[in-house]
Parts: sequence; C-alpha cells; structure tokens
Amino acid sequence: MAALSGLDRIDRQILRVLQQDAQITNLELSARVHLSPAACLRRVEKLKGEGIIRKTVALLEPADVDMATLVIVGVVLDRSTPESFTDFEEAARGISGCLECHLVAGEFDYFLMLRIRDLERFNKLHAGEIIKLPGVRQIRTFFVLKEILSTTELPV
Repeated sequence: MAALSGLDRIDRQILRVLQQDAQITNLELSARVHLSPAACLRRVEKLKGEGIIRKTVALLEPADVDMATLVIVGVVLDRSTPESFTDFEEAARGISGCLECHLVAGEFDYFLMLRIRDLERFNKLHAGEIIKLPGVRQIRTFFVLKEILSTTELPV
C-alpha cells in the first residue's frame, strides 16, 4: 500500500469526493477534480490497485433495517497468549451484528461494536454468543444513548 505522503493534491481530492459519494460517475468526478475522464479513471484504478481504496459499499440507515441499537462491549480475556487472542478473534468474526472488533491496550483486551435491534436481542446475543467466546473472563457493556459523530470519511 502506498503511503499517504505519496499522494498528490489531485489523488487526495479524488479520495475526498469518493468518500462523500462513491456513486458519482467518472465524468462528474473528473470535472470536480479538473482532469480528463481518462486520466481520472486511471488514477481511481491506481488507487484501487494500491489498496488505498479498499472497496465501495452502501451505507445503510440502521433504524430503517431494524438495527437502531448500538452497543459497545469491552472484553477481558482470562489469559494473554497468542493462542487465546487468535481463538477470540476468530470467534468474534462470527458474532451476529458485530461491526468492529479491536484489540486495545488498557483495562480491556478488546472492544466490540455491535448493531442490534433492541435490548431483548442483545440479551439473547449476550447469553448465546458473547459470553461463550473463547477465553472471556469479563464483559462490560455500554449502550450508546446518542450518536454524536459517526463517519466513514478519513481526513485526506
């Protein structure tokens, strides 16, 4: 993957525009960044080829797909070995509604970010999946009351 410092002004401008609207046509994008359509397409393909643009997705409105509740779960494992981390990480990938799993430093070993329907669904998920994850010693749950900022745009 290319370093961000290897990107020029036009590459950064392309990335900013695409982060805001990945459905924009190449013709519209080229006009916004002041390039010919062919040159613009070459740059976008290069950014994809280098892995800077990982993939293009549709962002859904959680409430409209019955997943309005956001839950953050702090997990402490019973031991800190490479095997226990690997086992936990593999199992965490299979948790229903898990959007993110992060290994962290500090009081917890991992933070999971879950999108679920409601408290009842979380209780089922907690009892049926989360506490059964390998090596889990302790779980702390944080229900998000209000989302202040949630973005997928990186400042490039």
